[in-house]
Amino acid sequence: MNAPSKVMTAEQAVSRFVQDGDCLALGGFVTNRRPYALVREIIRQRKRKLYLEGGPSGGDMDMLIGAGCVEIMMVSYIANSGYTMVCRRFRDAVENGRILFDDYSLDVQTIAYHGAALGLSYVPVKNMLGSDLADVWGISAEERKKHPKLPNQKFVIREDPFHPGSQVCCVPTPQIDVACIHVQEASPDGTCCIEGAQFQDLDIAMAARHTIVSCERLVSDEEMHRHPERNTLTGLCVDAVVPAAYGAHPSQCFGCYDYDSTFYLCYDKVSRTQEDFDAFIREYVDECPTHGDYLNKIGAEHLTSLCVQPGYGYRAGLKRR
Repeated sequence: MNAPSKVMTAEQAVSRFVQDGDCLALGGFVTNRRPYALVREIIRQRKRKLYLEGGPSGGDMDMLIGAGCVEIMMVSYIANSGYTMVCRRFRDAVENGRILFDDYSLDVQTIAYHGAALGLSYVPVKNMLGSDLADVWGISAEERKKHPKLPNQKFVIREDPFHPGSQVCCVPTPQIDVACIHVQEASPDGTCCIEGAQFQDLDIAMAARHTIVSCERLVSDEEMHRHPERNTLTGLCVDAVVPAAYGAHPSQCFGCYDYDSTFYLCYDKVSRTQEDFDAFIREYVDECPTHGDYLNKIGAEHLTSLCVQPGYGYRAGLKRR
């Protein structure tokens, strides 16, 4: 007997699982397999006061910030590498006090995600000790008390109980409400296959109360289960599956397509001012009410030119090897 289908549109999945004030974690890495199709839908629905877990972040999170969806962000790095060294809407929001943010080192944040996936309330690390990351708090203890989803302290330094005289930095793990990730393949029961680097995606999906997955290709449960050794994530961790070819555009998706240099150069320019950014959001988000409308606007010829696998083109699926 087949499991109930979890297939939904992006509109249905975001409406059902993403609420104002949620802690939202996004998968991928900077310009690699970012869940842009889901992020555009979150912006369309004008979700507000989100608490973002960034890790190695990119332009999708910058779009959420510029669109006014974000109140708090934990970040280790946010850029469209090679195009924008520090994402511009993020920088403007921080410099003008429109969002709260704190930073951890990249490795500490990914360790914290793994701890969250294991159900731990904190993880002991040494990585930040001796650096400004341990001396400077972006969000004060007083400010943290005003936000129930924030831990009351950035970290706590304690003596290592197993090595007297040595210290460890106890970092709280995030309490993730919703994780959004993009994968190459998924089946209706939520089983997923990620090809190439997995980054933090598996951990945030396991840690979150709800996980939304967009996929390049939707395959049958039977086909997905035929090669279990290739699969990455069980459907037990997934609440919604959203079919979305080119769902990571303009970032790259291993085995499918490269990142879109032309689009990133455009975004670098339009994100320099809020006025130009708002016009960009109207054109590429609000006036494209579905992912299909967005793809039509980008254009079949341009999208196909990004493909790195023969036979993968506009409206085509990723062929299972």
